[in-house]
Amino acid sequence: MTVTPRPPEEGAACSALTVMYDGACPLCRHEIALYQSLAPKDTVAWLDVSKATAQIGPTERARYMQRFHVRRSDGQLLSGAAAFVALWLVMPGWRWLGTMGRLPGITPLLELAYRGFLRLRPYLQRWLRRV
Repeated sequence: MTVTPRPPEEGAACSALTVMYDGACPLCRHEIALYQSLAPKDTVAWLDVSKATAQIGPTERARYMQRFHVRRSDGQLLSGAAAFVALWLVMPGWRWLGTMGRLPGITPLLELAYRGFLRLRPYLQRWLRRV
């Protein structure tokens, strides 16, 4: 899914991607920590949108908390499977999946899987918080 282009977040202008993630979600934190442990091909800025200090409006915060988003250096905002594909393309060990995700018809299939995950996410979050 592509949204109207906007300039990158402050401090991220030199980044290939700005990753906007829900740091309050244990699943999200775990996955983002995995990506952060890698040496990306291009610079990646990480923005935890769950923090009050994230300089985004309440409408944007709510939208970013519901789905995974990345902003490319050209300002293009991607969400869901398209955002994951963009991130995977700069991550070592994940580029093959990003390349596959760019094949015709694959991103829509990944989006369907992601939407299915989003339905399960609240239950998985509650379960992880109890563990």
